[in-house]
Amino acid sequence: MTVVNSTKNPEELSLTIEAKFDAHVELVWQIWEDPRQLERWWGPPTWPATFEHFDFKRGGKVAYFMTGPDGEKPRGWWHFTSVAGPHLLEFDDGFADEKGHPMTEMGAARVTVTLEDFGITTRMTVSTVFESEEQMGKMLEMGMEEGMREAMGQIDAILAE
Repeated sequence: MTVVNSTKNPEELSLTIEAKFDAHVELVWQIWEDPRQLERWWGPPTWPATFEHFDFKRGGKVAYFMTGPDGEKPRGWWHFTSVAGPHLLEFDDGFADEKGHPMTEMGAARVTVTLEDFGITTRMTVSTVFESEEQMGKMLEMGMEEGMREAMGQIDAILAE
């Protein structure tokens, strides 16, 4: 499995997941910048994602939904605050209603993705900072940590192609 570490830090309201890949940093960057590749791994295997709108630039927005095993389709949104390929990506992440409008009840989280180049290997660190203890607790209860680990575990197969 590609995930090598997962750390919850309640004091900093953060969840950080680190993975290593046997691939050059540019290839790992592509799994973020190409929505078709992103669809192949964003979300656990039983909750695949579909990206309906994907504007990969600073200030750009994303609309997506995940399809659950029983056909449910929870929606989400991203707003890119930094796109500095192939090493840094930052975005706000939240839930959306059935029309794709941001839902304020759960708030938003700030996600920072860093890719470190080690020649033929890349370390990817995905750090999520929550707005509150309550939000962090709810997201962890919903299975965010396990879901991210499962999702990131699908990346090796994509990079091997």
